[in-house]
Amino acid sequence: MSAIRTVLILTTIVFAMFTFVSADVAAQSPGAQPLFSDDSVLAVRIEAPMETLMRERPDEEYLDGKFSFSANDGTERTVDLKIRTRGKFRRQDSTCEFAPIRLNFKKGQLDGTVLDGQDKLKLVTHCETRKDRYEQMVLREYLAYRILQSLTDKHFGARLMHITYVDTENPGDEPLTRYGFVIEDEDDIGARLGLEKIDVTALRYSDLDPAHTRLITMYEYLIGNTDYSLVRGPNENDCCHNAIPFSDGMTTYSIPYDFDHAGLVNAPYAKPNPQFKTSNVRVRVYRGLCSQNEALPETLDYIAGKRAEIIGLVDGIDGLGDKDRGQVMKYIEKFFEDIENPKKVDRNLIRKCL
Repeated sequence: MSAIRTVLILTTIVFAMFTFVSADVAAQSPGAQPLFSDDSVLAVRIEAPMETLMRERPDEEYLDGKFSFSANDGTERTVDLKIRTRGKFRRQDSTCEFAPIRLNFKKGQLDGTVLDGQDKLKLVTHCETRKDRYEQMVLREYLAYRILQSLTDKHFGARLMHITYVDTENPGDEPLTRYGFVIEDEDDIGARLGLEKIDVTALRYSDLDPAHTRLITMYEYLIGNTDYSLVRGPNENDCCHNAIPFSDGMTTYSIPYDFDHAGLVNAPYAKPNPQFKTSNVRVRVYRGLCSQNEALPETLDYIAGKRAEIIGLVDGIDGLGDKDRGQVMKYIEKFFEDIENPKKVDRNLIRKCL
């Protein structure tokens, strides 16, 4: 091989590695709103007619409430709140006794606080009050968001909260305190990344950034999630399923969210997708593209380099019980062991691609 050809090949490899890393490494979310620039647990208090909220489960009409939290100077701040339930599957009372919530603030009341710049926020709640397993499920799903954040800047931010709910209709009732987390607004993601959300009914994989797509499909495999599509919506609705497409005008990135059906979370209500004929949601199914198999080792090497950071996230998450921490650790370690085994990479990934 000539010296010139060798240099060209090496230059191409280095350029490809640089392109992959520069596109997807940043995990600290520069430009994020104050709420999503800090990973500490935020203690908050929600006062609202909770009995009516959970009985009627309005998805359009808001109820009046109050939201209390610590301001930047350490003093408690209470602001007006509009509150309703949200979502589809988890909003059904047959799925969750305690539905997910939409928080709607008055922006002017939040100036100079940790909530500065916020308007409407999705709150992921604990689903069931009487079973501790469900609160652990919230923390495990929050961990899924944090893992994605460690891999790429193209993610939904998440902020863990320790929430005290006060039912204003029943002042004699004991307040309820549970973990929950809020998710970064789509408009804020666009502003942070310099991208715009695009409204389309469907995409082609060729529309998507290849490096980001490889990373996301491998991430979904890591957490054991099949409840998503980067290119199609459910029932031919707007694209996509548990993912939002963003574009800079030339390149499109499909950014995933909603991981409660992942094996990492192992929600009690989660059922395996019958399309894949697995016994339970903890069985991983790879949904990457065969056309990207040649570049797959690059993606695996990148994620393998994040192993210590991801394990550190599991170790450091607040509120996660020893049993759940051990289960999560074992599940994640199995992923890293498998991607370091060439035979398993060939059997589970290369030969199972789409």
